[in-house]
Amino acid sequence: MSSDDLDKTGKPKDEPLTPEGMAAEWAAMPDIVDEDGEQEGGTDRLMSQEEIDTMLGFSTGEDKDARNGIQAIVDSGSVAYERLPMLEIIFERMVRLLSTSLRNFFTDNVEVSLESIRSVRFGDYINSISLPSMLSVFKAEEWDNFGLITIESSLIYSVLDTMFGGKRGQPAPRIDGRPFTSIEINLLKRVIALILSDAEAAFQPLSPVTFTVDRIESNPRFVSISRPANAAIRVELRFDMEGRGGAVHLLLPYATIEPIRELLLESFMGEKLGRDPIWENHLATEVWQTDVNVTCVLHETQMPLKRVMKLEIGDTLMFDARPDTTVALRCGDFMVSDGRIGRVDGKIAVQVVSPLRRSKTTIAAFDSATSHLGSPI
Repeated sequence: MSSDDLDKTGKPKDEPLTPEGMAAEWAAMPDIVDEDGEQEGGTDRLMSQEEIDTMLGFSTGEDKDARNGIQAIVDSGSVAYERLPMLEIIFERMVRLLSTSLRNFFTDNVEVSLESIRSVRFGDYINSISLPSMLSVFKAEEWDNFGLITIESSLIYSVLDTMFGGKRGQPAPRIDGRPFTSIEINLLKRVIALILSDAEAAFQPLSPVTFTVDRIESNPRFVSISRPANAAIRVELRFDMEGRGGAVHLLLPYATIEPIRELLLESFMGEKLGRDPIWENHLATEVWQTDVNVTCVLHETQMPLKRVMKLEIGDTLMFDARPDTTVALRCGDFMVSDGRIGRVDGKIAVQVVSPLRRSKTTIAAFDSATSHLGSPI
């Protein structure tokens, strides 16, 4: 047997290792030598910072939204709901409106940016709020449900410092350990009212809605507007006021935006899918040339089923109608007009005595009534 067939402990390689053999093999492994030439006996190779970040899921590259490592396992239980393209358009419009409104309000340069729009669970979001924060519950009157605005502490102090005449370019002082005063709450209410007003203007082209402030809270436990497991849309806006600023979170539960979900699924405002004007005109022309059966109803009466079952050949049914009584002209179940019975050239005829009752259903109304049945064929 040659030396190539033996392992480090002197035993054949094909022979299964015993616990003592495994321990001897580990002991025979070479030690790691550091840069100074000193041995680090029994120490595995040290991981670099980049490898640690990758394992933990902290992305340092250009793709900040990528999830890997432990972070991917944690985010595997996050909420994944359908994408609502119209929400991005609405909040981009809201950012433009807010930039102008806040500059006029603070008489200072204010930059507003849209950081992210994500789906979260309401309970997870409430647990992630850092205190102190200002929480404002507002109601969407037309949708008959509630939403939440969260102002982070850094933005609260920046807004108060700016409104009280603080110097520019300096971070706002942070005062912890005390609740917000009535003056501070009233000042922040004006900022919240401004945000809601611009949100109304952003939703106006899609669906008119009125947002009203319901209450102001500082404890997340008192803003339960949805069940903890329910999903919600979290919109993060970043305010920058020359070195000062912070974030505002606008939270809309999916139950709140359910009345306009169909509109939010559109890619642009006024989108109409499946409409073909040429086909509609052709269909209208063919409908005008279609033959239909019109039924003349002389009289209608009601009688018990027991009597109907006893009818025999030769029985007479008396109609409560006179020769000059008008009759009903029907097309299927639809009432077309009224007429009077007569005779022309030896044939029974009906003279129309009232205008035709035209249908009030248009193509647009028909599409709206049948939209829940799926796309037209």
